Amino acid sequence: MDEQTIIYLGATIAMVVLVIANASSFGIFGALAVALAIVTAMIIVILNYADFVLFPVFTSMFGIKITPAKGYYIPKSSNSVVKYVNGLYYATGYLSANVYSYVFTAESIDESEEQKLGEAPDKWERIVMNAGFPFRFNIISMAEDVQRYRDELQGMRGTFEFRLSKEESSSSPSQLTIDDLNKKMSIIDARINRLSSGERPVDAVMYIESTAVGVSEKDAEDALTNQLNHLQTLFNSFDLSITRVMGREVYHLFTFNYSLPEHEYLLQTFTLQK
Repeated sequence: MDEQTIIYLGATIAMVVLVIANASSFGIFGALAVALAIVTAMIIVILNYADFVLFPVFTSMFGIKITPAKGYYIPKSSNSVVKYVNGLYYATGYLSANVYSYVFTAESIDESEEQKLGEAPDKWERIVMNAGFPFRFNIISMAEDVQRYRDELQGMRGTFEFRLSKEESSSSPSQLTIDDLNKKMSIIDARINRLSSGERPVDAVMYIESTAVGVSEKDAEDALTNQLNHLQTLFNSFDLSITRVMGREVYHLFTFNYSLPEHEYLLQTFTLQK
């Protein structure tokens, strides 16, 4: 959890506690004030963790259109970027693929994964041939902060150490659990040693972009939905988790065509909606 999230959640909790503590001063409206405070806190939490669900609800309810750049707008459905040119509407939408966690080079890939990698070129060729329209497959790679990565691993190891100590001191320790915890700590130790030897983790964010054309906004949106649904079906052969991007992330992906964000911002944006 990053510092910004901690501040938001801390302020939200403080607000709710303050309202509840002073509910008696509102008289007959005390219960209403408490209820509103709780509802507001829930909305803030949802916006922070799942705004791709709630954001389109607000924009559709109030008919809000966002203008990310001159000549472009994000319709109230918040699932595409639309441009009107010479009597035609161009709707661009996005699919998010898995956000893969880094795998250390020392860790082996099982046979099934090796087989998938070997079949990937043929699958990709079939996807391109069967799509029937142009699309872009985007990969953004970024180096992880080594110290933060090491701190996370050490934190995980501390948790396993505590669980191991608790299990060993119990009246009826489970040898299976002890062996499992020792194995997990050995893996973490190996990863920490890899970092110490100079290996630097690299993460990747992947998304798919497509554009459809129509004589009206609805025609373009419907054509885009059909294209993205078709791409979802095609990319299922890669065993990827593919979802349509909704809400504020549509704006973020649109801006990626012009400039790439900072590493921290990129991870915060796409860690949840994937």
